[in-house]
Amino acid sequence: GTSRQIPQTIIIGVRKGGTRALLEMLDIHPNIVVAATEVHFFDWDENYEKGIDWYRNLMPFSYGNQITIEKTPGYFTSPQAPGRIHDMNSSIKLLLILRDPTERVISDYTQVYYNRVESHKPVQLFEDIVIKNGVLNTKYKAIQRSLYDVHMEKWLKHFSLDQIHIVDGNTLIKDPLPELQKVERFLNLPSRIMSSNFYFNQTKGFYCIRSDGRERCLHESKGRPHPLVNSTVLEQLYSYFREHNAKFYRMVNHSFDWH
Repeated sequence: GTSRQIPQTIIIGVRKGGTRALLEMLDIHPNIVVAATEVHFFDWDENYEKGIDWYRNLMPFSYGNQITIEKTPGYFTSPQAPGRIHDMNSSIKLLLILRDPTERVISDYTQVYYNRVESHKPVQLFEDIVIKNGVLNTKYKAIQRSLYDVHMEKWLKHFSLDQIHIVDGNTLIKDPLPELQKVERFLNLPSRIMSSNFYFNQTKGFYCIRSDGRERCLHESKGRPHPLVNSTVLEQLYSYFREHNAKFYRMVNHSFDWH
């Protein structure tokens, strides 16, 4: 009695915002099934050209009472994704998980740094990438990805605000249950995720998942320690994002505890 369904909900981003944590935590819910990998259907032309049946075939099998969810963090910053998703399903529900934009930039750098170290490629200090000729390098991709107002504007051209639920990534890591209960309500699902589904892992410094008699933590690549960043550089980032954050808060009628 199962079939592969086109997702009724998509986690559209943001990269290094906590999309994997959100997906794995939602997977606890009996009415949710999740795609195993990032599909990149709506943001990569070569995949989009393969068509909707190709996309559907990458989804897990589900029952009629289950919601299929996929997550591809690249969607949020993609110019094409909002229109393409709207063309597929104009009434779809979208999940967007965000965190402090400066933290997100540092996390973005940290991932690339470790990937380069593991591939024996040369690495640069964070400050040497972020500062060029004494000023902030606003062309740096990681900074561009943290301009939430710029990207949100594109989504709001295609979707109403009540179709996009914003998850606070900073809160999800510290206290997952309230954020997940908000998602349950947004998706009109019965409340099934409980505090007993989580336990704090002292070694990792964040919550792990307990469900179906199994315990699991996120992959070791998650929650890696960030480099210590020069305080002057941090202030430059906070200052740069301040106006963008204020604009974003106005757009979504909600404020976040960001610098």
